[in-house]
Amino acid sequence: MALAGTAAAQEAPAAEPQGSEATRTLDRISVTGSRIKRTDIETALPVTVIQKEEIEAQGISSAEQLLMYMNVAGNGADNLSANAGIAPPDLRGNNGVSGANLRGQGADATLVLLNGRRVATHGLRGTAVDLNSIPFSAIDRVEILRDGASAVYGTDAIGGVINFITRADYQGAQASAFVDLTEDGGGNIYRTDFLIGGGDLDNDRWNAFASISAKKNDILRGNARDFSNAFQPERGLSPDTRGAPFATVFNQPGSMTAGGLVDPLDGQVVSNVNVLDLPGAQGCAAGGDMMGPFDHVLWNYGESNRYGCAWDYPAAAVILQPLETLQGIGRATFRISDTHQAYVEFMGSRTTANRIFEPNQITSSTLATATFNPSTWYPSTGESYDLVYDALADYFGEDQLTYGAPIAYRWRCLACGPREIETTTKAYRFLVGLDGMIGSWDYTLGLSRASSESESRLGTGYHYVEGLQYAFGSGLLNPFLMPGQEQSAAAMAALDAASAEGVVLYGGESIVTTFDAAFSGSIGSLPGGDLQVAVGVDLRREEFEFNGDRRAAADRPAIFNAPFDDANALPSVSRDVKAVFTEIHLPFFESLEVTLAGRYDHYTGFGGTANPKVSFKWQPLDALAFRGAYSTGFKVPEFSKLFSGATESQYPGADLADPATCPGGLADETIPGCEVIRPDQLTGGKADLKPETSHQRSLGVVIAPVDWFNMSLDWWSIERENTIRVPPVDWLVDYYEVFQDNWIRDASGEVVLIDRRFVNTGGTLMEGVEIDVNLQGELAGGNWRLNLNGSYIDSFQTKELETFDYSDNLVGEYVRYYNLPIKWKHTLGFIWSKGDWSHSLTQIFRDGYEDEVPNSVTAGTWIPPQWESDVDSYITYNYSVSFRGFENLGLTLGVKNLLDEDPPFTAHKNDYASGAGWEPRIADPRGRAYTLLVDYRFW
Repeated sequence: MALAGTAAAQEAPAAEPQGSEATRTLDRISVTGSRIKRTDIETALPVTVIQKEEIEAQGISSAEQLLMYMNVAGNGADNLSANAGIAPPDLRGNNGVSGANLRGQGADATLVLLNGRRVATHGLRGTAVDLNSIPFSAIDRVEILRDGASAVYGTDAIGGVINFITRADYQGAQASAFVDLTEDGGGNIYRTDFLIGGGDLDNDRWNAFASISAKKNDILRGNARDFSNAFQPERGLSPDTRGAPFATVFNQPGSMTAGGLVDPLDGQVVSNVNVLDLPGAQGCAAGGDMMGPFDHVLWNYGESNRYGCAWDYPAAAVILQPLETLQGIGRATFRISDTHQAYVEFMGSRTTANRIFEPNQITSSTLATATFNPSTWYPSTGESYDLVYDALADYFGEDQLTYGAPIAYRWRCLACGPREIETTTKAYRFLVGLDGMIGSWDYTLGLSRASSESESRLGTGYHYVEGLQYAFGSGLLNPFLMPGQEQSAAAMAALDAASAEGVVLYGGESIVTTFDAAFSGSIGSLPGGDLQVAVGVDLRREEFEFNGDRRAAADRPAIFNAPFDDANALPSVSRDVKAVFTEIHLPFFESLEVTLAGRYDHYTGFGGTANPKVSFKWQPLDALAFRGAYSTGFKVPEFSKLFSGATESQYPGADLADPATCPGGLADETIPGCEVIRPDQLTGGKADLKPETSHQRSLGVVIAPVDWFNMSLDWWSIERENTIRVPPVDWLVDYYEVFQDNWIRDASGEVVLIDRRFVNTGGTLMEGVEIDVNLQGELAGGNWRLNLNGSYIDSFQTKELETFDYSDNLVGEYVRYYNLPIKWKHTLGFIWSKGDWSHSLTQIFRDGYEDEVPNSVTAGTWIPPQWESDVDSYITYNYSVSFRGFENLGLTLGVKNLLDEDPPFTAHKNDYASGAGWEPRIADPRGRAYTLLVDYRFW
């Protein structure tokens, strides 16, 4: 399959020469990963080239979908399913973002280019480019450099480079319409495109074209798919909540059950009770859709939780975010002379994504400062008070209850509505450039300015605290309603009055302004050909601004559970980057070429860093070639990691002791020196962070003995050092001798503050092999092609400190939040074409892995009877057929997930994950879908 191909199979032929010798010089092209222009695009580097026709044949409608198909891509929270859920704090700015993550190094370590130049990173985080801003309908091809490239492009190019290349010129007008409709409903995709251009560079000496595209992704809710089901306790999966639509009563001092409840069955003290789950009651399922028993055994929470009810909150969330995009690109090129041409290009996009997850959970607290303090507990005047009291009294006895005291509870407020955060991102890049030749030397000059400005607003499901406290404390809201019963009009009016819908949560802008110049040409010859060199400069200014709560400081009423990010608010900050680079191509013999590259970058605030690269291609036979490369790389810290404000908050637990007097730091009041401490914690940016560094190595072979068969095999290794992270408290305890300075003490020696700001720490080592096999021939009067492309991850290891040894191999083990390192991925594609017809059948394989272990299994208290320690592999098939027999009209019909294969079951915990029972970093939740692409050329 072409989407899986390597350079050996996918490199386009050199442009056919036309016109004069001077004109032909403009047909030399640059290949991603090299600054030297050449007519032969085969290089020593592994470059995958994917053509527009191949993308369309697979029914791929976005850059995000393209990355999901590619085996070289990692398995992180980089798509609109994987990042649809509630995110941990360091990922909260990823609203509506789709990222490119090559070789599992992360979206922030993969360089994304548009026509060979940088675009702005996403406005909320400033860490990675949002693929939704790429004008995908105008893409002519995509080049993926599967190697490090800091010696060529600078920072971020550790995992590799993805270069989206649009048309350079166009004459005519054409329109297309695309639909991608799921069989089970939800998650449909629609796209329309229009392209128009005119002018002939050779005859008119100018060309201009413009393209515009509108796309819509429909919402896909968790409860729209049967496999998104958290109530599968026999397999090790159950919701970890007692916040159900019919509330669970909790014992709290001053409440109806303040004295605690003793189960008359066996004398067990019960800490919380849902009256629906009491012996002889209706059962949890009677409380409403998606309710069921809370599995305290699976979660190893003890018998005091035996009468709880749970709710399938992952199924109530969205597993595919709704998205609307409007993209456009225009380019005008002017041939100044036979050897010089100028161009101007503008790209713009507007993206709106809506992150939607389950309604808020309400938990009563005894703290007077808490949102749901005792004044908000369910009062004795509430209409369901006696219902709850009578049910508890019938089983536990009136002597265990205090009639008239309010009820403390945990409740899922369905009446509050699902929580929504709508993020709008406006991105653009304006570029002017000049290409040509001076004498025998090629040159290119470019000046660009790119911006990504994002803003997130609260939608439904968020309410002002004061209004909520009134609605609950007054008894207007009833947490004990049965199905068919509704909140009163007064209760809904109180919620509406408290709504915070429309409040700006946060916003930011990332700007990059770049001037680049490169010159390349021959400075001599060697036995194998011309000795070519490229030199250039890259001057860049990066700017970033992030606003937290934009309301006036004196007028910021609290909003319950709104994830404001004021701690990371930044005024406008900037840095200048000045770089020089060079590249030398040394064809020592016709069979052996070596390329040397080097780049020096100077950052304000960091100083300089030099990064070399050496690569070779040795071709002892026409049918056999070896290639390899070594390079170093770097990634500068993002602005937020450097400059976000410091925030102090108290350590929340009661389990911490001073590691200086209590080795291990585990509090135990019976041991002198191990008394409980509760110091403050300091989090935020740190200005003295150093860049992360890397070493990339690769070695490969390309075999092409006959014209109907070729294959390539590439081994690669990426080692990263000085990785930046937030140090966990237990980590600072374990390595106290190294991090004594992070434990801040007062004059008496007591710990008063733990510094948990970002630090440079240890590193990672990842190694793998990529394979590509291509066969072709004739069949039934047509031509066929078979492609197998696979990626094998051999090892993934980490170390917490630079002086430590690497960990055991983590490949195939579950990782909750970030990249999931599965061992093997492949695509196997078969294409048969005859005349105006083309058929394509593709198998997509994703390996299984070790699942996250349920709490009860870890504790050794209970093993679910159907629990499996491994997640199955995921295999799907896609089919498409294209017909070009009509004049100016093209049709492509396809079926995705031909066999309607559900994602494999996984028992991973629900929190900070999208959905339950399946893995969004691996699988597509849409199921079988039917695609239709119609394109028509007007002239």
